[in-house]
Amino acid sequence: MKSTLLKAGVMAGMLAMAGGCATTEQLAEIKTMASNAQSAAAAAQSRADAAMAAANSAMEAARAAQASANAAQACCNDQKSRLDRIVEDMMKK
Repeated sequence: MKSTLLKAGVMAGMLAMAGGCATTEQLAEIKTMASNAQSAAAAAQSRADAAMAAANSAMEAARAAQASANAAQACCNDQKSRLDRIVEDMMKK
């Protein structure tokens, strides 16, 4: 996004110059546009970085939850096996 906005600013500047002599006011406007584009790109990058951090945090939490769920399932499977053996022993008697 940053490079796209910068390219747009540069293209606008080139078009202004290609159309004839650029005035100081036009050059100032182009610089302002480029500065605004850079600011917008920096803000977008900041938001993207924050979103990535949040996603990484969520992934870490999901992995921890999955590990807990796997441990709980293993415990349930062990208990079921024990109960099955107890029932089998009772049936044999």
